[in-house]
Amino acid sequence: MLRHVPNALSLARILAAPALVVCAAGGHETAFTWILVPALLSDIADGLIARAFKLQSPIGAILDSTADLLLLLASFYGAWAFYPEVVAEHIPVGVLLIGAWGVQMVAALWRYGRLSSFHTLLSKIAGYLLGFFVGYWFVFGFQPWLLYLAVGVSVLGNLEELVLLALLPAWRPDVRGLWWLLRERRTGVA
Repeated sequence: MLRHVPNALSLARILAAPALVVCAAGGHETAFTWILVPALLSDIADGLIARAFKLQSPIGAILDSTADLLLLLASFYGAWAFYPEVVAEHIPVGVLLIGAWGVQMVAALWRYGRLSSFHTLLSKIAGYLLGFFVGYWFVFGFQPWLLYLAVGVSVLGNLEELVLLALLPAWRPDVRGLWWLLRERRTGVA
């Protein structure tokens, strides 16, 4: 029974994304926030549960990456729908974030025919920071420094994943990061 919990949480996030879009399109910011915050928290929970109980799987990695992508897009849409002036003020930062992420996603699709799903330590930290930023924004208000921190770490994470794409000839989920991959290649120990 427990083995299905991480995937169920990812599926719940996938289902939350269209609900978020509907709430944003209808101007229901309170409902949007009440769906968004638990969805963001479930992203942390599914990973913690999967790692703590050794429930990681290739399908789980793909579900998690898909849920992250859909939740990110729904969050962007909500930010644009509810705070267009803030989004307009920070277009270069948004373009940097989406551009770095988009290049990495397209490169992964081109190289492996699927999302990378590396789940590196840096990308996890970036995801947590982005989730914290978005959740904080909708609950307490916009904080530019938190946006810049989250975007900076996210861009670094996407750059690391681009290097991993170049180094890994075959798809492999849940790569801890570049340092670990290089150590593994040098010592033969994962």
